[in-house]
Amino acid sequence: MAADEFTALRDDVRLLGGLLGQVVAETGGADLYDDVERLRRAARDARRGGDLGEPGRIVSEFSVDRADQVARAFAVLFHLVNLAEERHRVRVLRSRDDATAPPTADSLAAAVATVGADGVVAALADLEIHPVLTAHPTEARRRAVVTALARIANELERYDDPRAGDSERAEALRRLLEEITILWRTALLRSRRLEPLDEVRAMMAVFDETLFRLAPTLYRATQTAVDGDHGVDAGDEPAHVPAYLRLGSWVGGDRDGNPHVTADVTRATVDIHADHVLRALENAARRIGATLSLSDELAPPSDELRQALRNDAVAHPELVHRLARSADRQPHRQKVALAAERIAATRQRNADLGYDGPDDLLDDLRLVQQSLQSAGAPRAAWGELQHLVWQVETFGFHLAELEVRQHSGVHAAALAALTGSDSSPSAQECDRLAANGWGELPAETDDMTGEVLATLRVMALLQERWGPRACSRYVVSFCSSAADLAAVPALARAAVGDRDLRLQVVPLFETGDDLRRSTDILDEWMALPGTRAAVERDRGRVEVMLGYSDSAKDVGPLSATLLLYDAQAALAQWAARHEVKLTLFHGRGGSLGRGGGPVNRAILAQPPRSVNHRFKVTEQGEVVFARYGNHRIAARHLEQVTSAVLMAGTPTVEERNAAAAERFADLATTMEEASRSAYRALVETEGFADFFAQVSPLEELADLALGSRPARRPGGESGPRSLADLRAIPWVFAWSQTRCNLTGWYGLGSGLAAAGDDDGLRAGYREWPLFTALIDNAEMSLAKTDRGVAEGYLALGERPDLSERILAELDRSTAAVLSVLGQSRLLERRRVLGAAVDLRNPYVDALSHLQLRALSALRAGIDDEREEQRLRDLLLLTVNGVAAGLQNTG
Repeated sequence: MAADEFTALRDDVRLLGGLLGQVVAETGGADLYDDVERLRRAARDARRGGDLGEPGRIVSEFSVDRADQVARAFAVLFHLVNLAEERHRVRVLRSRDDATAPPTADSLAAAVATVGADGVVAALADLEIHPVLTAHPTEARRRAVVTALARIANELERYDDPRAGDSERAEALRRLLEEITILWRTALLRSRRLEPLDEVRAMMAVFDETLFRLAPTLYRATQTAVDGDHGVDAGDEPAHVPAYLRLGSWVGGDRDGNPHVTADVTRATVDIHADHVLRALENAARRIGATLSLSDELAPPSDELRQALRNDAVAHPELVHRLARSADRQPHRQKVALAAERIAATRQRNADLGYDGPDDLLDDLRLVQQSLQSAGAPRAAWGELQHLVWQVETFGFHLAELEVRQHSGVHAAALAALTGSDSSPSAQECDRLAANGWGELPAETDDMTGEVLATLRVMALLQERWGPRACSRYVVSFCSSAADLAAVPALARAAVGDRDLRLQVVPLFETGDDLRRSTDILDEWMALPGTRAAVERDRGRVEVMLGYSDSAKDVGPLSATLLLYDAQAALAQWAARHEVKLTLFHGRGGSLGRGGGPVNRAILAQPPRSVNHRFKVTEQGEVVFARYGNHRIAARHLEQVTSAVLMAGTPTVEERNAAAAERFADLATTMEEASRSAYRALVETEGFADFFAQVSPLEELADLALGSRPARRPGGESGPRSLADLRAIPWVFAWSQTRCNLTGWYGLGSGLAAAGDDDGLRAGYREWPLFTALIDNAEMSLAKTDRGVAEGYLALGERPDLSERILAELDRSTAAVLSVLGQSRLLERRRVLGAAVDLRNPYVDALSHLQLRALSALRAGIDDEREEQRLRDLLLLTVNGVAAGLQNTG
């Protein structure tokens, strides 16, 4: 990266930080500004070898109100720094957008160079990139904060515009101060918990602002890479890139442990989806139609288009007459304008004018394209009009494929209630119920069973209205038997009887034991006649989901990584035996402790034949906005993913991964067993759950109101504390707040030490992509860990035995990772990343000291309720700030 690029980033941070300082002084007085600066300098100096105790002493002198103001200053600063870094990423992407330069390693052009243009074209027929947006509560920023930051970004663009004059720059600076003042006075924390439909609408903002325009950008980039056409040579031939992006969502469909997601919520969610996509398609059709002002003399319509317009005049005479008056002798414009009216009618449920489905709209658009092509106007045919075609193909009238998820235990209880038995039916009995029906069902059911049946009825209703793609997948979480999968069609038969309901049941394997037994479970499931018929109806497609979050929480990060790889290899072999098209659905979280990290590198480390040009992955919480909030960053992310998926199936990559897995198999077994043993020994220690709750802000996280989903599974809200009922997200989030980051590395040091082969480990890092990614992710997690700050949190638990064990494993893991990397310090060779972490750490330290003060007081007990609430507010504000500073929550 060039020095001037760093200069631009530093300039942005300096400008925004200076403006924030001015706002702080104006609104809080010079004393507040001085206190912020005093703590900032003390934290910085402590990192440089100064007095480690000084930040804590300064914090102890603040009143609670002053501590709250100082915490707010640092939290707002991190939001502004994150904005500057996002701008910087965009700046770097633009600087690298050079068609004359060699393609970067993870670009579409590089994939074409590696696979060959013909190979990519052949792969496009099967290519499927399928991000699934989830509402897991990890986005700590309020929507008001996000929009305020967007306004600041817009003003910063105006200020930086090289074409701007002095008066324009002065006005932009004034507006920056205005917007930063508004941000400073905007509550950073939500005052109420989000409801599921609030989460749905938040995701719709991402679709409206980015995803709708992103799809054609991705396809156009793919076509350019394949054809090698740029500039004046592009866009004059029919598009040959199919719409390979599929958007999924769990928001409003995931009811596993979330009682707030009901059948009514699911129905309303799909209606919201349809409303947004139809509005977007209507607006695009109106905009594009208005540009097609080609006259019938200069671009004669085809006979087919003439006949279609005559038919339209008969079916909708008044509307067509009005459109013809405004688009006189412009037949192509008339047809697209009519399409826009019909899209609007579809949204308004006007059956006489509306489309029956997206295929009918596509027929109209393609008719116009063919007419333009035959009229000698190919660029008009395959330009913006093709973008609209791609958008319809990608999003249909449903926008995203809403997926329902429910816990296997809920289905078992519902079946037991319907059969009147103490236990649920076997897989074979469920299959017979699905095929033959139930006979007489109980007149009344419990609320939970009634909700399960209502959800399946709503799925059937939504499919009738918007087609099977709108809502057909049903994910069974904590799947541990074939009966767990067969339960869903049996319950569907009870819910809808003989009505048509297309279901694609997706097993979710989450624990270490279930991952090991996954193919045995699937063998039994595939032996059922109902399963075979469903798979045949789906053209041999089977989808299996792998839970990264809960597997890592169950056995630790190193063991989970290796078990997931083995499970994927076994599933690929299973699919080959059964001659099915397998899609592995990766349930990855945003943080390193939940399977996070660079997605493209993870794809290229997968076992042979496990990708097969299909990649499906969850995009959770803050990751959704980080990856898809900015159009250029989102386009780059999907380009990297697509490139990796295309290259993952090449002989070079598959042979490399297979050879590495075979060579390092014994090493992997040794590391996995030792790591799992060390991890389980820690979390199974008596009193560990209470210790964790004492040393972290775990219990207080529920007050952040991040989302509609409870932090614990049903039954875990009362009674003795247990890690089993704690969800993976708060488990990771709370540890990150302590600056310990235990979930990203615990057990790694023990596993690497058990290998006892430094040369073998270094060879693994060079030659084994899975191990390379594991070590690189662990290095990042360790770099965000601060031993000194973590000690302060761990001391709150008053369990020296546990604190010493955790710190010893931290030291062991750090030393082992440095040995494998051949480095003397973390991030030594990743200079850009290291510089970013080093820049942030002192200011995160300042917030951590403020948080530790509040947490210590709360754990000691406060008699004054008002004082206790003020300390809780301070704690939550620091949680928000630390999350922004570390750029991850759960």
